[in-house]
Amino acid sequence: MTLDIETPAGPARARLKTRPLALDTFRENVVVLSRDCVAIRPERLAGQRKVEIRAGGRTYLAAPMICDEPSVVAADEIGLPEPLLHRLGALAGTWVEVAPARAAETLDEVRAKVMGETLSADAYMAIARDLADHRLSDIEVAAFLVACAGFMTADETLDFTRAMVAVGDRLDWDHRLVVDKHCIGGVPGNRTSLVVTPIIAAHGLLMPKTSSRAITSPAGTADTMEVLARVDLSAEEMRAVVEQCGACVAWGGRMNLSPADDVLISVERPLSIDTPEQMVASILSKKIAAGSRHLVLDVPVGPSAKIRDRRAALKLKKLFEYVGGRLGLSLEVLITEALQPIGRGVGPVLEARDVRAVLACDPDAPADLREKSIRLAGRVLEADPALMGGKGEARARELLDSGAAGRKMDEIIAAQGPSPISSGLGDLVHEVRAHRDGVVSSVDCLRIATLARLAGAPTDPGAGLDLLAKMGTRVRAGQPLYRLYASEPSDFGFAVEAADRDSGVSLAA
Repeated sequence: MTLDIETPAGPARARLKTRPLALDTFRENVVVLSRDCVAIRPERLAGQRKVEIRAGGRTYLAAPMICDEPSVVAADEIGLPEPLLHRLGALAGTWVEVAPARAAETLDEVRAKVMGETLSADAYMAIARDLADHRLSDIEVAAFLVACAGFMTADETLDFTRAMVAVGDRLDWDHRLVVDKHCIGGVPGNRTSLVVTPIIAAHGLLMPKTSSRAITSPAGTADTMEVLARVDLSAEEMRAVVEQCGACVAWGGRMNLSPADDVLISVERPLSIDTPEQMVASILSKKIAAGSRHLVLDVPVGPSAKIRDRRAALKLKKLFEYVGGRLGLSLEVLITEALQPIGRGVGPVLEARDVRAVLACDPDAPADLREKSIRLAGRVLEADPALMGGKGEARARELLDSGAAGRKMDEIIAAQGPSPISSGLGDLVHEVRAHRDGVVSSVDCLRIATLARLAGAPTDPGAGLDLLAKMGTRVRAGQPLYRLYASEPSDFGFAVEAADRDSGVSLAA
Protein backbone atom coordinates (compact mmCIF):
# COMPACT_ATOMS: atom_id res chain seq x y z
CA MET A 1 0.00 0.00 0.00
CA THR A 2 1.49 3.33 -1.10
CA LEU A 3 -0.71 6.39 -0.76
CA ASP A 4 1.53 9.35 -1.43
CA ILE A 5 0.00 10.92 -4.51
CA GLU A 6 -0.64 14.67 -4.46
CA THR A 7 -4.25 15.82 -4.89
CA PRO A 8 -5.59 19.36 -5.37
CA ALA A 9 -6.55 19.40 -1.69
CA GLY A 10 -3.14 18.19 -0.57
CA PRO A 11 -1.30 14.88 -0.28
CA ALA A 12 -3.30 11.72 0.33
CA ARG A 13 -2.49 10.18 3.68
CA ALA A 14 -1.49 6.69 4.70
CA ARG A 15 -1.26 5.27 8.20
CA LEU A 16 1.82 4.01 10.01
CA LYS A 17 2.19 2.51 13.46
CA THR A 18 4.26 4.52 15.95
CA ARG A 19 7.43 3.08 17.38
CA PRO A 20 9.13 5.09 20.18
CA LEU A 21 12.86 5.55 19.72
CA ALA A 22 15.25 6.39 22.56
CA LEU A 23 16.68 9.36 20.69
CA ASP A 24 16.82 13.00 21.71
CA THR A 25 16.71 15.27 18.66
CA PHE A 26 16.61 18.40 20.87
CA ARG A 27 14.11 20.87 19.38
CA GLU A 28 13.95 19.37 15.90
CA ASN A 29 11.03 17.19 14.85
CA VAL A 30 12.55 14.09 13.26
CA VAL A 31 10.99 10.78 12.18
CA VAL A 32 12.64 7.54 11.10
CA LEU A 33 11.14 5.62 8.18
CA SER A 34 12.01 2.23 6.75
CA ARG A 35 13.65 2.03 3.34
CA ASP A 36 10.68 -0.20 2.50
CA CYS A 37 8.07 2.14 3.97
CA VAL A 38 4.57 1.22 2.79
CA ALA A 39 3.26 4.77 3.12
CA ILE A 40 5.85 7.00 1.43
CA ARG A 41 8.54 6.13 -1.08
CA PRO A 42 11.83 7.31 0.51
CA GLU A 43 13.14 8.60 -2.82
CA ARG A 44 10.35 11.19 -2.77
CA LEU A 45 11.88 12.68 0.38
CA ALA A 46 15.33 13.41 -1.01
CA GLY A 47 16.72 16.86 -0.27
CA GLN A 48 14.76 19.09 2.07
CA ARG A 49 11.35 17.37 1.74
CA LYS A 50 9.48 16.91 5.02
CA VAL A 51 6.64 14.68 6.12
CA GLU A 52 3.44 15.69 7.86
CA ILE A 53 2.25 13.59 10.79
CA ARG A 54 -1.27 13.83 12.20
CA ALA A 55 -2.58 12.17 15.36
CA GLY A 56 -5.24 13.06 17.91
CA GLY A 57 -6.04 16.35 16.24
CA ARG A 58 -2.41 17.47 16.27
CA THR A 59 -0.33 17.97 13.13
CA TYR A 60 3.43 18.43 12.91
CA LEU A 61 6.05 18.60 10.21
CA ALA A 62 9.19 16.53 10.65
CA ALA A 63 12.47 15.90 8.87
CA PRO A 64 12.69 12.23 7.76
CA MET A 65 15.61 9.87 8.24
CA ILE A 66 15.68 6.59 6.29
CA CYS A 67 16.65 3.36 8.07
CA ASP A 68 17.84 0.13 6.41
CA GLU A 69 17.60 -1.99 9.59
CA PRO A 70 14.15 -3.64 10.00
CA SER A 71 14.74 -4.26 13.71
CA VAL A 72 14.82 -0.48 14.28
CA VAL A 73 11.71 0.40 12.29
CA ALA A 74 9.52 -1.89 10.14
CA ALA A 75 7.93 -1.07 6.81
CA ASP A 76 4.56 -0.30 8.43
CA GLU A 77 6.06 1.73 11.32
CA ILE A 78 7.22 5.27 11.91
CA GLY A 79 10.00 5.79 14.43
CA LEU A 80 9.34 8.73 16.76
CA PRO A 81 12.22 10.18 18.82
CA GLU A 82 11.30 11.53 22.23
CA PRO A 83 10.57 15.22 21.42
CA LEU A 84 8.04 14.48 18.67
CA LEU A 85 6.55 11.54 20.57
CA HIS A 86 5.86 13.90 23.48
CA ARG A 87 4.39 16.62 21.24
CA LEU A 88 2.04 14.22 19.49
CA GLY A 89 1.06 12.57 22.76
CA ALA A 90 1.15 9.23 20.93
CA LEU A 91 1.57 5.86 22.63
CA ALA A 92 3.56 2.98 21.18
CA GLY A 93 1.57 1.21 18.50
CA THR A 94 -0.74 4.17 17.84
CA TRP A 95 -1.72 4.58 14.18
CA VAL A 96 -0.87 8.02 12.80
CA GLU A 97 -1.53 9.59 9.42
CA VAL A 98 1.54 10.35 7.33
CA ALA A 99 2.02 12.23 4.05
CA PRO A 100 4.69 14.23 2.22
CA ALA A 101 4.48 17.85 3.38
CA ARG A 102 4.40 20.99 1.36
CA ALA A 103 6.83 23.73 2.31
CA ALA A 104 5.61 26.12 5.01
CA GLU A 105 3.72 28.97 3.34
CA THR A 106 5.53 31.51 5.47
CA LEU A 107 8.82 30.77 3.71
CA ASP A 108 7.79 33.50 1.27
CA GLU A 109 7.53 35.90 4.21
CA VAL A 110 10.91 34.78 5.55
CA ARG A 111 12.46 35.37 2.12
CA ALA A 112 10.87 38.82 2.00
CA LYS A 113 12.40 39.67 5.37
CA VAL A 114 15.80 38.41 4.17
CA MET A 115 15.47 40.87 1.29
CA GLY A 116 14.92 43.71 3.77
CA GLU A 117 11.17 44.16 3.44
CA THR A 118 8.84 45.32 6.22
CA LEU A 119 6.33 42.59 7.08
CA SER A 120 2.67 43.02 7.97
CA ALA A 121 0.98 42.05 11.23
CA ASP A 122 -0.69 39.15 9.40
CA ALA A 123 2.70 37.93 8.19
CA TYR A 124 4.11 37.93 11.70
CA MET A 125 1.06 36.09 12.99
CA ALA A 126 1.58 33.38 10.36
CA ILE A 127 5.31 33.12 11.13
CA ALA A 128 4.64 32.88 14.87
CA ARG A 129 2.09 30.12 14.22
CA ASP A 130 4.54 28.16 12.04
CA LEU A 131 7.26 28.57 14.67
CA ALA A 132 4.97 27.31 17.42
CA ASP A 133 3.93 24.35 15.25
CA HIS A 134 7.57 23.50 14.46
CA ARG A 135 6.94 23.91 10.73
CA LEU A 136 10.23 25.75 10.11
CA SER A 137 13.62 24.06 10.16
CA ASP A 138 16.55 25.43 12.15
CA ILE A 139 18.05 26.81 8.93
CA GLU A 140 14.84 28.64 8.10
CA VAL A 141 14.52 29.99 11.65
CA ALA A 142 18.16 31.14 11.57
CA ALA A 143 17.55 32.97 8.27
CA PHE A 144 14.56 34.74 9.81
CA LEU A 145 16.52 35.73 12.93
CA VAL A 146 19.47 37.08 10.96
CA ALA A 147 17.12 39.02 8.65
CA CYS A 148 15.32 40.58 11.64
CA ALA A 149 18.69 41.44 13.18
CA GLY A 150 19.47 43.44 10.06
CA PHE A 151 16.24 45.43 9.96
CA MET A 152 13.08 45.46 12.06
CA THR A 153 10.87 48.46 12.83
CA ALA A 154 9.27 49.24 16.18
CA ASP A 155 5.83 48.43 14.76
CA GLU A 156 7.13 45.09 13.45
CA THR A 157 8.46 44.33 16.93
CA LEU A 158 5.02 45.16 18.35
CA ASP A 159 3.26 42.99 15.77
CA PHE A 160 5.59 40.05 16.36
CA THR A 161 5.28 40.33 20.14
CA ARG A 162 1.49 40.36 19.88
CA ALA A 163 1.59 37.35 17.54
CA MET A 164 3.91 35.37 19.84
CA VAL A 165 1.46 35.86 22.71
CA ALA A 166 -1.53 34.93 20.56
CA VAL A 167 -0.27 31.56 19.30
CA GLY A 168 0.35 30.14 22.80
CA ASP A 169 -1.50 29.76 26.06
CA ARG A 170 -2.08 32.70 28.37
CA LEU A 171 -2.39 32.51 32.13
CA ASP A 172 -5.00 34.55 33.93
CA TRP A 173 -4.72 35.18 37.65
CA ASP A 174 -7.62 36.15 39.86
CA HIS A 175 -5.54 38.81 41.55
CA ARG A 176 -5.40 42.58 41.28
CA LEU A 177 -1.62 42.90 41.34
CA VAL A 178 0.46 40.43 39.31
CA VAL A 179 4.06 41.62 39.20
CA ASP A 180 7.38 40.53 37.78
CA LYS A 181 10.99 41.55 37.48
CA HIS A 182 13.34 40.71 34.64
CA CYS A 183 16.91 41.48 33.60
CA ILE A 184 18.01 41.54 29.96
CA GLY A 185 21.27 39.79 30.95
CA GLY A 186 24.84 40.40 29.97
CA VAL A 187 26.30 40.61 33.50
CA PRO A 188 27.70 37.40 35.01
CA GLY A 189 26.38 36.53 38.47
CA ASN A 190 23.51 39.03 38.29
CA ARG A 191 21.06 36.56 39.85
CA THR A 192 18.84 39.16 41.53
CA SER A 193 15.54 37.51 40.48
CA LEU A 194 16.13 34.67 42.95
CA VAL A 195 16.35 37.20 45.78
CA VAL A 196 13.65 39.57 44.54
CA THR A 197 11.00 36.86 44.01
CA PRO A 198 10.81 35.61 47.62
CA ILE A 199 10.91 39.20 48.91
CA ILE A 200 7.88 40.09 46.78
CA ALA A 201 6.00 36.93 47.76
CA ALA A 202 6.77 37.50 51.44
CA HIS A 203 5.12 40.91 51.16
CA GLY A 204 2.00 39.35 49.66
CA LEU A 205 2.13 40.33 45.98
CA LEU A 206 1.69 37.66 43.31
CA MET A 207 4.81 36.94 41.24
CA PRO A 208 4.55 34.04 38.75
CA LYS A 209 8.19 34.22 37.66
CA THR A 210 8.96 32.39 34.43
CA SER A 211 12.53 32.41 33.19
CA SER A 212 14.47 31.15 30.22
CA ARG A 213 17.63 29.17 30.28
CA ALA A 214 20.89 30.83 29.32
CA ILE A 215 21.18 32.02 25.72
CA THR A 216 24.63 33.61 25.66
CA SER A 217 25.47 33.61 29.40
CA PRO A 218 26.97 30.97 31.76
CA ALA A 219 23.65 30.69 33.61
CA GLY A 220 20.09 31.86 33.25
CA THR A 221 17.73 32.30 36.18
CA ALA A 222 16.14 28.92 35.43
CA ASP A 223 19.58 27.24 35.28
CA THR A 224 20.50 28.58 38.71
CA MET A 225 17.11 27.88 40.29
CA GLU A 226 17.36 24.29 39.04
CA VAL A 227 20.29 23.79 41.43
CA LEU A 228 17.81 24.46 44.26
CA ALA A 229 14.54 23.00 42.94
CA ARG A 230 12.77 21.53 39.96
CA VAL A 231 11.95 24.17 37.34
CA ASP A 232 10.36 22.25 34.44
CA LEU A 233 6.84 22.79 35.74
CA SER A 234 3.70 22.42 33.66
CA ALA A 235 1.24 25.32 33.64
CA GLU A 236 -0.96 23.44 36.12
CA GLU A 237 1.98 22.78 38.46
CA MET A 238 3.09 26.39 38.22
CA ARG A 239 -0.40 27.60 39.12
CA ALA A 240 -0.48 25.29 42.14
CA VAL A 241 2.88 26.58 43.40
CA VAL A 242 1.87 30.23 42.94
CA GLU A 243 -1.48 29.71 44.66
CA GLN A 244 0.30 28.05 47.58
CA CYS A 245 3.36 30.32 47.90
CA GLY A 246 2.46 33.52 46.07
CA ALA A 247 5.35 33.03 43.64
CA CYS A 248 7.43 30.55 41.71
CA VAL A 249 10.66 30.51 39.70
CA ALA A 250 10.01 28.19 36.80
CA TRP A 251 11.39 27.51 33.34
CA GLY A 252 8.90 28.80 30.78
CA GLY A 253 9.71 26.25 28.09
CA ARG A 254 7.24 23.58 29.21
CA MET A 255 4.16 25.76 29.59
CA ASN A 256 3.28 26.70 26.00
CA LEU A 257 3.61 30.37 26.95
CA SER A 258 4.84 32.11 23.80
CA PRO A 259 6.01 28.77 22.32
CA ALA A 260 7.35 30.54 19.23
CA ASP A 261 9.89 32.21 21.50
CA ASP A 262 11.14 28.83 22.74
CA VAL A 263 11.89 27.86 19.15
CA LEU A 264 13.69 31.14 18.49
CA ILE A 265 15.76 30.81 21.66
CA SER A 266 16.86 27.29 20.74
CA VAL A 267 18.36 28.69 17.52
CA GLU A 268 19.62 31.95 19.04
CA ARG A 269 21.63 30.05 21.65
CA PRO A 270 24.21 28.37 19.36
CA LEU A 271 24.35 31.45 17.11
CA SER A 272 24.72 33.84 20.11
CA ILE A 273 22.11 36.14 18.53
CA ASP A 274 20.34 38.47 20.94
CA THR A 275 19.19 41.60 19.09
CA PRO A 276 17.22 44.42 20.77
CA GLU A 277 14.06 43.70 18.77
CA GLN A 278 14.08 39.96 19.42
CA MET A 279 14.93 40.65 23.06
CA VAL A 280 11.88 42.90 23.44
CA ALA A 281 9.55 40.44 21.67
CA SER A 282 10.91 37.50 23.66
CA ILE A 283 10.76 39.06 27.11
CA LEU A 284 7.44 40.87 26.78
CA SER A 285 5.62 38.01 25.06
CA LYS A 286 6.62 35.66 27.89
CA LYS A 287 5.66 38.12 30.62
CA ILE A 288 2.28 38.98 29.09
CA ALA A 289 1.52 35.31 28.43
CA ALA A 290 2.35 34.51 32.07
CA GLY A 291 -0.28 37.03 33.18
CA SER A 292 2.03 39.76 34.48
CA ARG A 293 0.56 43.25 34.62
CA HIS A 294 3.41 45.21 36.20
CA LEU A 295 7.03 44.61 35.18
CA VAL A 296 10.29 46.11 36.43
CA LEU A 297 13.01 45.62 33.84
CA ASP A 298 16.72 45.80 34.65
CA VAL A 299 18.91 47.05 31.77
CA PRO A 300 22.56 46.84 32.90
CA VAL A 301 24.98 49.14 31.05
CA GLY A 302 28.75 48.84 31.08
CA PRO A 303 31.85 48.70 28.89
CA SER A 304 31.74 44.90 28.66
CA ALA A 305 28.02 44.28 29.28
CA LYS A 306 25.40 43.40 26.65
CA ILE A 307 24.47 47.10 26.41
CA ARG A 308 27.67 49.15 26.25
CA ASP A 309 26.54 52.78 26.54
CA ARG A 310 23.66 54.88 27.86
CA ARG A 311 22.54 55.96 24.40
CA ALA A 312 21.90 52.35 23.36
CA ALA A 313 20.21 51.71 26.72
CA LEU A 314 17.83 54.64 26.25
CA LYS A 315 16.96 53.45 22.73
CA LEU A 316 16.19 49.98 24.09
CA LYS A 317 14.21 51.49 26.98
CA LYS A 318 11.99 53.40 24.53
CA LEU A 319 11.36 50.26 22.46
CA PHE A 320 10.37 48.30 25.57
CA GLU A 321 8.07 51.11 26.71
CA TYR A 322 6.47 51.45 23.28
CA VAL A 323 5.71 47.76 22.84
CA GLY A 324 4.78 47.16 26.49
CA GLY A 325 2.53 50.21 26.60
CA ARG A 326 0.68 49.25 23.42
CA LEU A 327 0.07 45.78 24.85
CA GLY A 328 -1.32 47.08 28.14
CA LEU A 329 1.64 46.24 30.36
CA SER A 330 2.70 48.62 33.15
CA LEU A 331 6.45 48.76 32.64
CA GLU A 332 9.31 50.45 34.50
CA VAL A 333 12.73 50.22 32.88
CA LEU A 334 15.73 50.78 35.17
CA ILE A 335 19.13 51.48 33.63
CA THR A 336 21.72 50.12 36.06
CA GLU A 337 25.51 50.30 36.20
CA ALA A 338 27.42 47.17 35.17
CA LEU A 339 31.14 47.73 35.48
CA GLN A 340 31.91 44.18 36.62
CA PRO A 341 30.15 40.89 37.48
CA ILE A 342 27.63 40.92 40.34
CA GLY A 343 28.29 38.62 43.27
CA ARG A 344 31.22 36.20 43.24
CA GLY A 345 29.99 33.05 41.54
CA VAL A 346 29.56 32.64 37.78
CA GLY A 347 27.80 29.42 36.78
CA PRO A 348 24.64 27.75 38.19
CA VAL A 349 26.03 26.11 41.37
CA LEU A 350 28.21 29.06 42.33
CA GLU A 351 25.44 31.58 41.67
CA ALA A 352 22.98 29.51 43.72
CA ARG A 353 25.49 29.58 46.57
CA ASP A 354 25.57 33.40 46.46
CA VAL A 355 21.76 33.62 46.40
CA ARG A 356 21.50 31.32 49.41
CA ALA A 357 24.03 33.45 51.30
CA VAL A 358 22.08 36.66 50.62
CA LEU A 359 18.75 35.11 51.65
CA ALA A 360 20.34 33.69 54.81
CA CYS A 361 21.71 37.18 55.68
CA ASP A 362 25.20 35.67 55.84
CA PRO A 363 27.67 38.45 56.73
CA ASP A 364 29.97 37.13 54.01
CA ALA A 365 27.27 37.26 51.33
CA PRO A 366 28.11 39.42 48.27
CA ALA A 367 27.09 42.94 49.20
CA ASP A 368 26.55 44.05 45.60
CA LEU A 369 24.09 41.23 44.90
CA ARG A 370 22.24 41.98 48.15
CA GLU A 371 21.96 45.73 47.58
CA LYS A 372 20.95 45.51 43.93
CA SER A 373 18.30 42.92 44.79
CA ILE A 374 16.89 45.18 47.52
CA ARG A 375 16.76 48.13 45.13
CA LEU A 376 14.96 46.17 42.42
CA ALA A 377 12.59 44.50 44.87
CA GLY A 378 11.75 47.92 46.26
CA ARG A 379 10.70 49.17 42.82
CA VAL A 380 8.50 46.10 42.27
CA LEU A 381 6.92 46.49 45.71
CA GLU A 382 5.91 50.05 44.89
CA ALA A 383 3.28 48.62 42.55
CA ASP A 384 1.44 48.18 45.86
CA PRO A 385 -0.42 51.50 46.46
CA ALA A 386 0.38 51.24 50.16
CA LEU A 387 4.11 51.47 49.44
CA MET A 388 4.28 54.29 46.93
CA GLY A 389 6.53 57.25 47.51
CA GLY A 390 9.83 55.45 48.00
CA LYS A 391 8.76 53.07 50.77
CA GLY A 392 9.39 49.94 48.74
CA GLU A 393 13.12 49.69 49.32
CA ALA A 394 12.77 49.94 53.10
CA ARG A 395 10.11 47.23 53.02
CA ALA A 396 12.32 44.99 50.87
CA ARG A 397 15.22 45.39 53.29
CA GLU A 398 12.94 44.60 56.23
CA LEU A 399 11.66 41.39 54.59
CA LEU A 400 15.18 40.25 53.78
CA ASP A 401 16.75 41.12 57.15
CA SER A 402 13.93 39.52 59.16
CA GLY A 403 14.41 36.19 57.40
CA ALA A 404 10.91 36.32 55.89
CA ALA A 405 12.29 36.24 52.33
CA GLY A 406 14.55 33.29 53.13
CA ARG A 407 11.69 31.34 54.62
CA LYS A 408 9.52 32.13 51.62
CA MET A 409 12.24 30.84 49.28
CA ASP A 410 12.38 27.59 51.27
CA GLU A 411 8.62 27.32 50.86
CA ILE A 412 8.84 27.87 47.08
CA ILE A 413 11.64 25.30 46.76
CA ALA A 414 9.63 22.71 48.69
CA ALA A 415 6.53 23.36 46.58
CA GLN A 416 8.40 23.07 43.25
CA GLY A 417 10.05 19.83 44.31
CA PRO A 418 13.64 18.58 44.61
CA SER A 419 16.22 19.43 42.00
CA PRO A 420 16.94 16.70 39.44
CA ILE A 421 20.56 17.83 38.97
CA SER A 422 23.73 17.73 41.04
CA SER A 423 24.57 20.71 43.22
CA GLY A 424 28.26 19.83 43.47
CA LEU A 425 31.11 21.88 42.06
CA GLY A 426 33.31 20.51 39.30
CA ASP A 427 36.30 18.60 40.66
CA LEU A 428 38.79 20.13 38.22
CA VAL A 429 40.08 23.41 39.66
CA HIS A 430 42.51 26.01 38.35
CA GLU A 431 43.48 29.27 40.04
CA VAL A 432 44.22 32.30 37.89
CA ARG A 433 46.76 34.43 39.75
CA ALA A 434 47.93 38.02 39.60
CA HIS A 435 51.10 38.36 37.55
CA ARG A 436 52.25 41.38 39.60
CA ASP A 437 51.32 43.59 42.55
CA GLY A 438 48.52 46.05 41.88
CA VAL A 439 44.89 47.06 42.26
CA VAL A 440 42.13 45.39 40.25
CA SER A 441 41.07 48.17 37.88
CA SER A 442 38.56 46.29 35.71
CA VAL A 443 36.86 42.92 35.36
CA ASP A 444 35.62 42.19 31.83
CA CYS A 445 32.05 40.83 32.03
CA LEU A 446 32.12 39.34 28.54
CA ARG A 447 35.49 37.65 29.04
CA ILE A 448 34.51 36.22 32.43
CA ALA A 449 31.27 34.88 30.93
CA THR A 450 33.19 33.35 28.03
CA LEU A 451 35.64 31.60 30.37
CA ALA A 452 32.81 30.19 32.48
CA ARG A 453 31.06 28.88 29.37
CA LEU A 454 34.31 27.33 28.11
CA ALA A 455 34.55 25.54 31.46
CA GLY A 456 31.17 23.96 30.74
CA ALA A 457 28.54 26.27 32.27
CA PRO A 458 25.57 26.14 32.16
CA THR A 459 25.35 22.64 30.63
CA ASP A 460 27.52 21.45 33.51
CA PRO A 461 25.93 23.17 36.54
CA GLY A 462 29.08 22.72 38.65
CA ALA A 463 31.30 24.45 36.11
CA GLY A 464 32.09 28.13 36.28
CA LEU A 465 34.22 30.71 37.94
CA ASP A 466 34.55 32.03 41.49
CA LEU A 467 35.76 35.64 41.69
CA LEU A 468 38.16 36.25 44.57
CA ALA A 469 39.25 39.82 43.77
CA LYS A 470 36.89 42.45 42.38
CA MET A 471 37.47 46.06 41.34
CA GLY A 472 39.37 48.08 43.92
CA THR A 473 40.98 45.05 45.56
CA ARG A 474 44.74 45.32 46.11
CA VAL A 475 46.51 42.08 45.26
CA ARG A 476 50.06 40.76 45.49
CA ALA A 477 51.87 38.91 42.73
CA GLY A 478 50.77 35.27 42.78
CA GLN A 479 47.55 35.98 44.69
CA PRO A 480 44.50 34.18 43.21
CA LEU A 481 42.13 36.43 41.22
CA TYR A 482 39.57 33.68 40.61
CA ARG A 483 39.13 29.92 40.46
CA LEU A 484 37.88 28.00 37.44
CA TYR A 485 35.79 24.85 38.03
CA ALA A 486 35.00 22.15 35.48
CA SER A 487 34.03 18.49 35.31
CA GLU A 488 35.14 17.55 31.80
CA PRO A 489 38.90 17.53 31.07
CA SER A 490 38.39 18.91 27.55
CA ASP A 491 36.29 21.84 28.81
CA PHE A 492 38.76 22.42 31.62
CA GLY A 493 41.67 22.52 29.19
CA PHE A 494 39.95 25.03 26.90
CA ALA A 495 39.06 27.30 29.83
CA VAL A 496 42.52 27.21 31.41
CA GLU A 497 44.22 27.91 28.08
CA ALA A 498 41.87 30.83 27.38
CA ALA A 499 42.30 32.27 30.90
CA ASP A 500 46.07 32.11 30.60
CA ARG A 501 45.82 33.95 27.29
CA ASP A 502 43.46 36.66 28.64
CA SER A 503 42.28 36.51 32.24
CA GLY A 504 39.71 39.31 31.83
CA VAL A 505 41.08 41.05 34.95
CA SER A 506 43.22 44.18 34.62
CA LEU A 507 45.58 45.55 37.28
CA ALA A 508 46.70 49.11 37.87
CA ALA A 509 49.72 50.19 39.87
